[in-house]
Amino acid sequence: MTAGFALAGEVNVSADQILSALKPKQLTRSLSVAPQADPSAKGHTNALLDSVRNRETRSLSSSEREEIAEIASTKPNIDLEIKFDFNSAAISPISVTSVEALGNALSDPSLKGSTFVVAGHTDAIGSDAFNQDPSERRADAIKRYLVEHYGISGSDLVTVGYGETRLKDSDHPNAGVNRRVQVVNLETKSASQ
Repeated sequence: MTAGFALAGEVNVSADQILSALKPKQLTRSLSVAPQADPSAKGHTNALLDSVRNRETRSLSSSEREEIAEIASTKPNIDLEIKFDFNSAAISPISVTSVEALGNALSDPSLKGSTFVVAGHTDAIGSDAFNQDPSERRADAIKRYLVEHYGISGSDLVTVGYGETRLKDSDHPNAGVNRRVQVVNLETKSASQ
């Protein structure tokens, strides 16, 4: 999940910045014919999304996490630096503004009907197993906040924890930039669907 818009390092991110990053890119008219999406791939994506909706983050298998990451790799996304205390899933007061901006962006009518992945990431300090747990709890904390404070449907938010497996800066595995929450717009339904 590397393509997208990164704002890690910025403490306060606006709803407009998040909205801009998560909106699907508009296609422009041209004389060439754009390749059509593989219907079997779309069917597989829909089946995976249906199977993980409303499931606890820690119930996802490693293969499901990898499938979500593969699908999400080409979708509109944003990295948010949301601070948590060490080994905690409590959102730091300094990060509440960014989480509120996320809630406002995801509530925008232009994203209605979308399914979002909320992915928690950690740095490489500690073991793989140690880092997996806080990444899952942090993704769940963001989802819970969005559902409770913004009325976003929990079935529109798929949470996944990646621990230290998807470092943003692999040259500096212990760097703070690796501790982040990534939000990916996996699926946007048009008004006609």
